[in-house]
Amino acid sequence: MKILHVVRRYGPVGGMERYVWELTRELHNLGHEVEVLCEVCLAEKPEGIAVYELGKIAWRPRWLSLLRFGWRAARWLKAHPHPGWLIHSHERVNMHHVTTFHGPPFAGVFEKPFWRLLSIRVLMQLYLERRELTRPFCIVPNSQTISQQLAHYYPQLAGKLAVPIVPGVQPGAVRTPHTVSASDGIIGFVGKEWRRKGLPLAVEIVAHLRRNRHELELWVIGPQPEEIRHLFAGWQGGYRLLGWREQSDYAGFDLLLHPAGSEPYGMVISEAMAACVPVVVSDRCGAAAQVTPDAGAIVPLDASAERWADEVEKQLRRSDAPPQFVRGWDDVAREYETIYRKIIEADLK
Repeated sequence: MKILHVVRRYGPVGGMERYVWELTRELHNLGHEVEVLCEVCLAEKPEGIAVYELGKIAWRPRWLSLLRFGWRAARWLKAHPHPGWLIHSHERVNMHHVTTFHGPPFAGVFEKPFWRLLSIRVLMQLYLERRELTRPFCIVPNSQTISQQLAHYYPQLAGKLAVPIVPGVQPGAVRTPHTVSASDGIIGFVGKEWRRKGLPLAVEIVAHLRRNRHELELWVIGPQPEEIRHLFAGWQGGYRLLGWREQSDYAGFDLLLHPAGSEPYGMVISEAMAACVPVVVSDRCGAAAQVTPDAGAIVPLDASAERWADEVEKQLRRSDAPPQFVRGWDDVAREYETIYRKIIEADLK
């Protein structure tokens, strides 16, 4: 098969971007002809994959940036026709056969006060989202949560929804099984967008636990230390602000805490489970669907800090290691192969 992927930033620089990066490489490994149309490539271009860069576009205002990228992509495709190619987009464009939806629908704005709709930004975001979803033959959510939201806000398009294809996980270091003592432990928090991913709540939860576990530590990976140091005012040690890292060392944690307020999937959760690290996550995480009772705990976001602390304490006290979460990116690519074949057989002959 011949597949052209469309994404603004090509490279392993974020959750969505890593999804596209790994998927395209695995599709190439499976013998398909793969090309990528992007605004900018942020990594060394993979061997065997042609990457076409359209040039950077100002990111603000976002709706205008998305619109301009769509225009450029459409002009490029008109100048470089790809007959017989399947176009798989991850962006707000209007020339694709398949779209993967990586985040919560913007249509959720309809749940907010009506005056929130009275702006060009909101109207354009809604237009771009509906255009993206209306054009393709198939819409692939990246989690069950996103699938449910799309079906709710766009019921007329529910027939286009495929079974969610969740991200894969690169195998890495695995946590050495050991019992955490009653006084210490290392809780990890990973996330650059620290507000949305619940760092203030995580700080509150760990502070509650430290009343009894005096040597317990919270390690924060993602945000720059100066952004979040104020959250630890009054703490006498007990935390490490590690900044951004290309690869998180989950095996060094005794538990991953992810009380996100909104998380379409949450690859850090599956990555921690792949390292055999227990997880405690909010019910707003798409990856919660992959968290089995023996892998950790799912807690309602609106639960009290005490409830959260109790669930974390249970996981810290466990003597057994969680089972390793296994899902290769080759599995993801093969699931897309099935979708591609159906579209090609039905519509692209």
